[in-house]
Amino acid sequence: MDVERTPVRRRFLPGIAMLTALVAGATACTGSGGIGGAGDQKNGGSTAAPAQPGKYRSLPQPCKAVDGKRLRAMLPATDSLTTEQREQLYAGTAEPSYDADRHVGCRWNAQTPEATLLLSVTFERVVSYDRAAASDDDKARQVYVRRLTDAHLPFPGPTTSPSPGTGTGTGTGAPASPAPGTPESPQAPQSPPASSPSSSPSPTASPELGSRVLEGLGSEGFLEDKLGAAGATAAQARTVRIVFRTSNVIVTVEYSVQPSGPGKVPPAAETQDKARQLAEALAERFNE
Repeated sequence: MDVERTPVRRRFLPGIAMLTALVAGATACTGSGGIGGAGDQKNGGSTAAPAQPGKYRSLPQPCKAVDGKRLRAMLPATDSLTTEQREQLYAGTAEPSYDADRHVGCRWNAQTPEATLLLSVTFERVVSYDRAAASDDDKARQVYVRRLTDAHLPFPGPTTSPSPGTGTGTGTGAPASPAPGTPESPQAPQSPPASSPSSSPSPTASPELGSRVLEGLGSEGFLEDKLGAAGATAAQARTVRIVFRTSNVIVTVEYSVQPSGPGKVPPAAETQDKARQLAEALAERFNE
């Protein structure tokens, strides 16, 4: 019996061992292939993580963003107004908004014997719908640059010496050229003709008080100073508009003064100073 069993073992045991080895090898290949494939796909097809959302997720209430003391300085009320009328004046009128977390604004107006005064404040929160391509801050900067270009001011970038035949711009210093690789970087706009009302300093404004880029206001900002057309019976209105960006929010302050009598021109320094102080206060509010 022992003699007969030995050949059987010699015939089948090697086959069983080989089958076991093949099954183990197939299992190992399948397992490693699954892990390796997933790893290779992850490594080869990996993309950069999307940018984080912008710093600001909501906006302040615009009609309450300006303190009462500043409002009274910019929009003095006449003694003839009742207490209720004064409260209504400084409460402001909210602009219609379909999304209070994306775009809101408020307007105030005052009538005095000396002038008609208008003030508006607008907040716009910019959102990038593809943060893998551009962050909220990048998109906000693109919006800011378009408005800077519309104001005929030089694009912020490395300062370059003006070439022959190139204007000097309306800002202070030499015109700037766009930084390479900046998203939606338009060509640095050429200075408008001297007859352009947006770039020509008014008769009462020195060149340094004209439209210009502002330093130290939010992430970046500019001021635009315009004089309305003079009429035979109407005085020229001066409108100062300040636009600045802080992270992914664009803030616009517009202050307009129109004297009651013809032949009068609102002073540039005083009008700009009031608008700029308000803009700086709003920028500080966002930093709180």
